[in-house]
Amino acid sequence: MNKAIFKGLLASATVIAGFAMSTPAFAADLSCNTAKLIVPWNAGGGTDVVFRIFANAINESGAKPQLQVINMGGQGGNKGAKEARKAKPDGCTLFAIHQSAITSYLNGRVDFTWDAFEPVALVTNSPEIIGASANVPWKTFGEFKKATLAAPDTVLTGATFGSTSQFVWLILGKETGMTFKYVPFDGTRDRMTALLSGAIELGSLNVTSGKKYLQNGDLKAFAIANDERSKHLPDLPTLRELGIDMVYGVTRGIVAPKGTSRAVIDHWAAAIKKASESPEVAKQMDAKGTDVNYLGPDDYRAWFEKTFKDHERVAVEIGMFIK
Repeated sequence: MNKAIFKGLLASATVIAGFAMSTPAFAADLSCNTAKLIVPWNAGGGTDVVFRIFANAINESGAKPQLQVINMGGQGGNKGAKEARKAKPDGCTLFAIHQSAITSYLNGRVDFTWDAFEPVALVTNSPEIIGASANVPWKTFGEFKKATLAAPDTVLTGATFGSTSQFVWLILGKETGMTFKYVPFDGTRDRMTALLSGAIELGSLNVTSGKKYLQNGDLKAFAIANDERSKHLPDLPTLRELGIDMVYGVTRGIVAPKGTSRAVIDHWAAAIKKASESPEVAKQMDAKGTDVNYLGPDDYRAWFEKTFKDHERVAVEIGMFIK
């Protein structure tokens, strides 16, 4: 072969290989120009903001199709779940999910749970804080635990029944023997108002909702249910430091309709992973006290299986769910 021709072919091959390496690995051929990410809560809330940050990062990375957030609030996240469940498994509809998909099933609000979908990727975790009104007399977790064990079912604890805001206390009770008197609230805002006014004694917090109140002394916190201390609240011990093997938070991820092919799932998982590695995404999540915690499809499925069993065990014990 002529040396000049050979060099030209080699140069062309090098350019093509370089282009292929620099092109995002979003290989699935989807039929839509824009895919929907159904977020089953209203615009502007903490969960909506988290998924919009990810959707923007995915779009900016060059993923095809582009991703559009569609808010579909109502029924505690179940209205959007029902809509996503009946969507075509073609990769053009995704669903934003957290443990409400488990708790809504266990408390009887819907007849399906996480396995009505195909796990794509877990994206973030917002660890729960064991919070209290500033009016309670206890200064430490030990004092709080001792008093609560001495007066079972009397400490007023705000929660949305059957939601993560109740399960954090149910699981804590299972680990410690404490039991609480639950006061129902429809959402986080009403619960926070009651906690700040002293109308209730206990209520779960997260870094975003609780940081300024904790720093101002308007609320108290006894521990964080995380595997390490929060850099935003470095003086707050973890439950594990206090001898309680419990990690709990609102853990958000993305799933697809049942029957979606593995090629399509891998397509979106790659796009989400790329977004999760973005320094800008990490910065924005950090500002909200939320940890980026990517898990791919298989690890996310394993997480769901374990998390469902943990919640189911507690729900059965208290008579919420009958197997």
